[in-house]
Amino acid sequence: MRNNIYLYILIMALTVFFIRVLPLTLIRRPIRNKVIRDFLYYVPYVTLTVMTFPAIIDATASPYAGLAALIVGGYAAYRDLGLFKVTVLCCLTVFILELFV
Repeated sequence: MRNNIYLYILIMALTVFFIRVLPLTLIRRPIRNKVIRDFLYYVPYVTLTVMTFPAIIDATASPYAGLAALIVGGYAAYRDLGLFKVTVLCCLTVFILELFV
């Protein structure tokens, strides 16, 4: 079996195209179901989280430093400190923990 990169690209393009076009063609009325609306509202956030979480843990030399930075960043964001302060706190957490661990 020979790998055909153009076939793979075509299948990927069609898949992405149909995922974006089918909802526009099949659903013409506003969605009134609260469960479906809530689900569709949170899908981008869940997708971003699923892609970002492993990168946070694996980006540091020690997974414990990444996990600690995630916890510190989550708490700082919960306290509404702002993006710059959260980023600085996360970086400092990783820096300090990697010095000692």
